[in-house]
Amino acid sequence: MSTELQSEQPTPTGLVDLLVSSTDGRSFQVEASAEAGLRAGDFLAFADEAGTEHLGFVEDVALLSNGRVGAGAVLPGRRGSAPPGLIRSSPARRCSSDQIAEFLAGQPAPMEFARLVSDPAVGVGLHASKLNRHTFWCGQSGSGKTYALGVALERVILHTGLPMVIFDPNSDFARLDEARPDASEADRQRLAETDIRILRPGEGLGSLRVQFRSMSARARAAILQLDPIIDRHEYNVLARLAPKLAGDPDQVPDLLRSEAGAEGAQVAERLENLEIFAWQTWAYDMPPATQIIARRPAATVLDLGGFNRIEEQLTVALAVLEDLWRHREERRPVLLVIDEAHNLCAPEMDSLLGRVVRDRIIQIAAEGRKFGLWLLLSTQRPSKVHPGIVSQCDNLTLMRMNSPTDLDELADIFGFVPRAMLTQAARFRQGEALLAGGFVAAPSIVKVGDRITMEGGIDVPVPMTAS
Repeated sequence: MSTELQSEQPTPTGLVDLLVSSTDGRSFQVEASAEAGLRAGDFLAFADEAGTEHLGFVEDVALLSNGRVGAGAVLPGRRGSAPPGLIRSSPARRCSSDQIAEFLAGQPAPMEFARLVSDPAVGVGLHASKLNRHTFWCGQSGSGKTYALGVALERVILHTGLPMVIFDPNSDFARLDEARPDASEADRQRLAETDIRILRPGEGLGSLRVQFRSMSARARAAILQLDPIIDRHEYNVLARLAPKLAGDPDQVPDLLRSEAGAEGAQVAERLENLEIFAWQTWAYDMPPATQIIARRPAATVLDLGGFNRIEEQLTVALAVLEDLWRHREERRPVLLVIDEAHNLCAPEMDSLLGRVVRDRIIQIAAEGRKFGLWLLLSTQRPSKVHPGIVSQCDNLTLMRMNSPTDLDELADIFGFVPRAMLTQAARFRQGEALLAGGFVAAPSIVKVGDRITMEGGIDVPVPMTAS
């Protein structure tokens, strides 16, 4: 962003005690009095020696030995705009709300998601075109993480054509198709016209089920807790008979016994002992979730919270992830939103089934982007998700985070985020967040906007006695 400055213009208020210098045209140093109240995240306007005005973004602020404040910053710049030339102690001023809003908007206009904490007049949006990078969404319990994620998902649904699959272990997004009573008529109408599927455990239309017969031999073995080395004989039987296991789980034991004798009987007994054919997950003659997702509705919410067993949640997740990976060469974009991601991709998973699910997500994180399989992972702490997944993320939303260890870990992973802004996360109020990465024009500390749809999971209030 640049505009020609006219030399005859009067000196704007605040220029005298705020000076900017730059030798490389990319970074700059600021010198100001402590009374200037300069903060990380501030935007400044200043001119190079050719008289062209530029915007700068303050990354860090430190108290100098002479009692004044020095700040290192980068110039966000705009594609196609000329970089600044040499700058020698140019007077600077804080940008106006209009200037900041114009810079943050960019082209195309973003989906407005929040307001700047430092300047509530400025809206901050997410650039949907940059959701083709993996996103990490993080905040401790009580920070407003799930509510904020709901706001973002609503914006994606209403303002883009990007389909989503939402893995929802706590039923937080099970009412994403219902408008709040105070939603605008325009939002209510758009929501009503949008294809949103909520799949839940149970019977009938909208039930959340998958097909055993369409799963790979490796996936079936993981469901049966068969390790390819430790349980090599049973695993081998299952692998050899895979082409013949075209039926549903309740038909498999008899087939195993008739086709593989004593070894097949052992696999059958394992299946019966685990009561796998009694799970609610199997589609039988009903449409499986994979078939519904293949039609690419605007959003498909997989309400995993209704299952009684963690194994059922993992089985559904694995079936969906495997199907998407199997069809990756079709290159049909989809955003995979995994709420409480530690349930599916923790560094250490207790079961073989959990490890197989996690490993598939690691593969999608490493290789899926070019096929249009993009991740949005939400969790409480970075250490709760496998590092091979977090390290592949290029977008960050960070809400309140008190742990210095967690903040240091995020600083190491997301080196493009100013540390001075990361440290502020310990003082965030509920609903405040730091956005950084390609999906925002510049790192921004924001207050998240209001939901349009109903919340599924709501905190339980403390019982009070009558006064």
